[in-house]
Parts: sequence; C-alpha cells; structure tokens
Amino acid sequence: MSSGKSPLELLKDRLGSIVSIESDDLYSVSYDGLKISFMPEAVIRPVDESTIGVVLKIANKFKIPVTTRGAGSSLTGSAAPIKGGWVLDLSLMNDIEIDEGTGICRAGAGAKIIDIQEAAEKKGLRYPPDPSSHKWSTIGGNIACNAGGLRCVKYGVTRDYVISLKGYLANGEAVSWGRDTRKFATGYNIRDLWIGSEGTLGVMTRASLRLIPQAEDRCLFIASFQSEPEALKNAYQILLAGITPSVLEFLDCLTVKGAENAMSDDFPFERGGKQAVLLVELDGPMLDVAQQKVQLTRFFDKNGIGFKFASEIEEMDALWNVRRKCSSAMFELGNAKLNEDVAVPLDKLEPLYLCIENLRKTSGLPIAVFGHVGDGNLHVNIMYDRGDDIHRENAKCAVQQLMEDVVSLNGAISGEHGVGLAKSSFMEIQFNKAEIDAMKAIKKALDPNGILNPGKWFDPFIPWEHTPEKVRLAWDHK
Repeated sequence: MSSGKSPLELLKDRLGSIVSIESDDLYSVSYDGLKISFMPEAVIRPVDESTIGVVLKIANKFKIPVTTRGAGSSLTGSAAPIKGGWVLDLSLMNDIEIDEGTGICRAGAGAKIIDIQEAAEKKGLRYPPDPSSHKWSTIGGNIACNAGGLRCVKYGVTRDYVISLKGYLANGEAVSWGRDTRKFATGYNIRDLWIGSEGTLGVMTRASLRLIPQAEDRCLFIASFQSEPEALKNAYQILLAGITPSVLEFLDCLTVKGAENAMSDDFPFERGGKQAVLLVELDGPMLDVAQQKVQLTRFFDKNGIGFKFASEIEEMDALWNVRRKCSSAMFELGNAKLNEDVAVPLDKLEPLYLCIENLRKTSGLPIAVFGHVGDGNLHVNIMYDRGDDIHRENAKCAVQQLMEDVVSLNGAISGEHGVGLAKSSFMEIQFNKAEIDAMKAIKKALDPNGILNPGKWFDPFIPWEHTPEKVRLAWDHK
C-alpha cells in the first residue's frame, strides 16, 4: 500500500468502479428501516468475495469504520453508518445453490429470503424462517440479527437453520465457521457467536442453510375473544393441549379496531365489537393437520366468541388480511411510533399485557399490541404525535418503563429485530456489568481496532431525538 495516498484513494486504486462516492449512492446507504441518516465516505458493492478481504485490510490499517448491509430493512439502525466511513453493500452477492441430496442451501450474503424459499420449493424442500420482510431482506441481514418471523413457534429462528458460515475477520483474513456436516463438535462455536452479532464481529459472505421437506397440508383459524387476557390465556392453553401450530398470532382490541377500519366488507367478524383475536395456522402431514383441526374447532367452540376456518389459499389470504393491515392501521392513532419487539416466557404474557395496560393509563398514549404470541414475542406499538413535546416525553417514559417491566419478567428487550441503535440505551437494563464487559472483550478480541459497525450496542442512542428521513421504503406498509 502506497503511503502517499489516502485510504480512499488506495481503495479506489485496488477496486475501481465498485467503489462509489456519488452523493446519491452515499445517501441511499446512509439509513435503514429506522430512517435516521448518517452519511458515509464511500460505498463498496462487491461481487467477488476476495474483494471484501481487500476492503477490510485497508480499513483495518487506517481504522476506517466499515458498516455492512444488505437490503437495509433493519428497523433498529443496525445497518446505518453512524460513524461514517465505508459501507460494504453485499446485495449483489446473491447466488443460491440447492443441494437436494444433503438438504442444504448454499447462498451468498445478498440472497433474498424469498428467492431462497422459492429455490428450495422448486426442489420439494423448504426454508422455514419467514420474517415479514422476506420479499426484500437478505440472508446476511437475517443472520446478522438472528431474524424471527411468523413461523418461529413451530420451526424456530434463523439460527436453527445455519449449518456453517464463511466470511472475513476485521483484519481481512478469510475464515470458515462450522462445516457442511450433520455434526460438528470441534473448537469454539464462533458460528453461533456471529449469528445475531449485527456485523460487529466479522463480515459474513456465504451461508449453508438447513432445509426441510415441504408440508403436505395447511389450514388457518381466526378466533375472537372478549378481552386481551382471555385471548392470551387461550393461546397458552392451545400449546399446553399438545397442538403444534406453525403460526400463533395475537391482535389486541386496539389493533383489531384499526384493521377493521382499514378493511372493507371482508372483515371476518361483526363490526364495532371490542374483541381480541388469535390467528392459528396448522401445517404438516395431512393426518396430523386433520386431527389438530378437530381439536382446535372444539377448543374455539368452547372458549371463543366466534371463529372462522380456511383451508384454500384464497380463503387463507382473506383471513391473513386482518394481520397484514395491523402496521398501516397504527398510524390512525399517531404520526409516529416506537415499535418494540419484546419477548417474555409464555407464562408471563398475561402479566406483560397488564403492564402495558398500566402504561396506557400513565402515558395517556394509544399503545397497540400484536405479534407472535406462540413464542412470547409481542410487538408493542407506542403511538404518539412527533410534534407534541408532551407526547414525545410520555412516549420516552413509556418505552423505558416497558423495557424495565419486560426484564423484570425475565424477558428480552428484543426478540427478533436486534439492538442496533434503537435499543442500545436499554442494554444496561438487560445485562449486568459483568455480562456487558464479557461482550466487549469478545468484540475487542475479534475487532481490536473497532472498525466493524461501530457505535452500536454499547453507545446509548436515543432515536426519538432524531428526525427520520421522509422516504418510503419498499417494505413500508401502505
């Protein structure tokens, strides 16, 4: 490396046209789903893995911050370059290979989840993780935040399907964590350390993913209950009864009211009622689905105030429309929201909801709740008016209290979105000093110069003190 040139000049000399410093290019990677912008100095869009080693060797020598991103669909700011520097955009590294014999998908970090799912389905296989951003989000991003989704209750999260990873350390050296074997009990499990690390410990370039056979049959129930605690109690009872849904979703009364207002004549229940809702999808062998369908029918006849059933794709889509309308309907309650993806043990769901009801009273704000009740992961949407000083302060106090309540119930401040910037100020609620010091020591060992996605996790950041960009992203709810 010539000492007479700047790091950026060295980078452009080595990599040429894949390095851009055009203002439009830089702005497009300056924010993610959190929509808070921080301008980088350059964006690099590699198509060859070895390029990444070159980028990191230069960045590490000159201590240039490097933020890795895929689609930028993170809701927490984890892909936003808060320290500037260089953005490493891996979205063009999107090749996919399906190995039918071993049931493994090998994919580049930039491969979209929907493309992985469709490639697997063509071979009679299935990649179960199904985050709501699956049409846009990449496998690299999903692994970075250990993404969840609707079907976690039966099939688990991204971590459960990662067999091995390839990538680069901060110093540009290539590494492989795990191998494409059914068993691997050799050395430290750094593969799992990278999963969920949000790009702070290395740059993942390729993943080998476990696939499973496709389900023979599917059906969907949507059931209503007189109150939220009643719906939550029945969700837990469904699991205790030995029924294994692929999806078990909860919508509180405020959410259902919003969905009702957003829908036309296809709302499945009587309008104007105050009701909480469960969506339950079954899948698997035809005989198992048939048996559990009978069980659920009897269960809802006894415990619910009404339910609908669908087994055809078109009918199922119509019922799913209630859930799809949730996020967009939130904005009838306020022009800004704090969407917290908290998770608690299943037996703590009712106590958590009582805490949320108390927050509504103390904050005076509408707080709508929906989400993946089957695995204890609820989306708490604190709605407020961004232009109102009192609203902003009440929202800030409400989210702080919510996190304290969640941790007191032995829960997690994030179940699937990750920490990034948005939840960094709550890390000391979740972890004690010894735990945080251990994480910092791991970071120091793998990234001694602190160049990989700096400014995340351990540096408190207050998102509501920043004005979001006025942009509409592909995955924004209409």
